[in-house]
Amino acid sequence: MVPDQFSLAGRVALVTGSARGIGWGIAQSVAAAGGHVVINDLDEATVAGRAQELRAAGLSASHAAFDITDEAAVEAAIARIAASVGPVDILVNNAGIQRRKLFHEFSYAEWRAVIDTHLNGAFLVTRAVVPGMMERRFGRIVMIGSIAVQQPKQAISAYAAAKGAVNSLVRALAAELGPHGITANAIAPGFIATEFTSALQADEAFTASMLTRVPSGRWGQPSDLAPAVVYLASSAGAFVNGSTLTVDGGFLAAG
Repeated sequence: MVPDQFSLAGRVALVTGSARGIGWGIAQSVAAAGGHVVINDLDEATVAGRAQELRAAGLSASHAAFDITDEAAVEAAIARIAASVGPVDILVNNAGIQRRKLFHEFSYAEWRAVIDTHLNGAFLVTRAVVPGMMERRFGRIVMIGSIAVQQPKQAISAYAAAKGAVNSLVRALAAELGPHGITANAIAPGFIATEFTSALQADEAFTASMLTRVPSGRWGQPSDLAPAVVYLASSAGAFVNGSTLTVDGGFLAAG
């Protein structure tokens, strides 16, 4: 039983990029907390399958396949969600991509793809749901940031830049939307074992070095991160606004 303070019963949550990895872990936790979760990703069959998995477990879920960087597709999808299951109360901007290469080797198209997905996509989806949140005087916006903002490493300059912008956007949204009953926060994951980090996990030297710097002594899992979203989306986190919550096993604290 989820304590009432952490319950998401009656809330509709859209989690972008939630067919796998961190997003899927978040979707599972949100549904387990009583919310209706809308699974989003690009492939229709994949998101439909994920939503069915949750329903088979007795949870409330539906799906919406759309590209978060396509303005018209975003607007249409948010309207469809509102008409079918209700307006979005909780938005988790999780969708992301990675391009690992040195800064001077980036093409402009590659750079824009990273910025478009992490920042501009978050802008488009957030802009689409905010008017309804303002009207209802309730909303929870959670952005997925990264510890790369504080400690970037080689070959992720576009990613670090995009996530830094996401952190700044959260603070701006908190100041602007707080008076309307809406909170905006970010979560900065550390090294989480997903498909997104598969190349790093396969690098034994990197993993060995990284684990010496993580006091918890292991890779994180999506299940380590997802409860933080439930906290920020629930009444328990109602007075948390404009913050970035780090979930990294102590990596940044250890320097």
